[in-house]
Amino acid sequence: MERLTREQARRIAVRAQLLDLPRPTDLLDVVRRLTLLQVDLTAHVAPSAELVLWSRLATFERADLEEAIGDGSLVELAGVLRPAEDIRLYRADMAAWHSPEPPEVWMRGAQDWIALNDTARLDLLDELRREGPLPAKALPDTCEVPWRSSGWTEGKNVMKMLEIMEARGEVAVASREGRTRCWDLAERVWPDDPDDAPDAAAAVAERDRRRLASLGIARARAPKTPQEPDGVGAQGTTVEVEGVRGTWQVDPEQLARLDEPFDGRVALLSPIDRLVFDRKRLAELLGFDYQLEMYKPVEARRWGYWAMPVLVGDRLVAKLDASSDRRGGAFRVAALHEDEPLDDSTRDAIEAEVAALAAYLGLEPVDERD
Repeated sequence: MERLTREQARRIAVRAQLLDLPRPTDLLDVVRRLTLLQVDLTAHVAPSAELVLWSRLATFERADLEEAIGDGSLVELAGVLRPAEDIRLYRADMAAWHSPEPPEVWMRGAQDWIALNDTARLDLLDELRREGPLPAKALPDTCEVPWRSSGWTEGKNVMKMLEIMEARGEVAVASREGRTRCWDLAERVWPDDPDDAPDAAAAVAERDRRRLASLGIARARAPKTPQEPDGVGAQGTTVEVEGVRGTWQVDPEQLARLDEPFDGRVALLSPIDRLVFDRKRLAELLGFDYQLEMYKPVEARRWGYWAMPVLVGDRLVAKLDASSDRRGGAFRVAALHEDEPLDDSTRDAIEAEVAALAAYLGLEPVDERD
């Protein structure tokens, strides 16, 4: 079995995520390689999808992403933007919702609730067919049995039903107006033919293959995370990494590039960037201690509300605590938390990237560090 050094493993991960040089130039090519952009509307700095693209593309404007969504090149499914052609890989999952015994236990309660409110489901489809796209608040709630809420979805029968109907392949998010999703019939949003989709096993294998190409190196099995798994099944080549327990799967394309020179750069990352999203992998392979602290009390935070991991070459070396003050026209830098002392040239390169991010946001950088 091949054995990789920690440096080789890091470089595989960084290259696979398009965070080395040269920077790519085509937005759709980047999303196809990454497989997804998570729709997270937290705008403490900027929405995550924008930051993921800005940190990779040689040039990026918000309008570029809006155009790709507007022309249907990117479509939303379960809070994630994906290339439109990839919807076919989720059709088997959608079909499973219609079976008498859905494969996952958690699906059965939702399926039972939909069955009890089938008239309400048909009402939503009829209204969307006539008037869609529409936001949830413009659609009728004719549910006879309310959704059993845990608190977050209290009084939101229509929203919950639309989300289940999306998973079933009946409706889709056609657009967003700010934070509000506008829904329509799936057949008018998703371009694929549901009858031309691969079976479940083939779809899972292809998704695993693409995920491994995106991550470069990953565990065969990993704890479940929201929206997208972190494991890649049996895809790729099994290797060991020095100093790390167990085995890893590596994309063969990346293994073939190990002897190529690595040309690294500085990148400021979204806290939910795929390079850092799997916190266990992040600690094991990249040796980076990190948590998103926006849900912690202020006094419990070490790095800041939405601190951005800082990549330099093949290493994550710091966290940037910054925020966008749009009313004040300022990009406020509260701290740069260094994992270890940085030399002057590295610090200067990071500061240049901070200035570039402020320029992209159209804000004036303001240094509030002590």
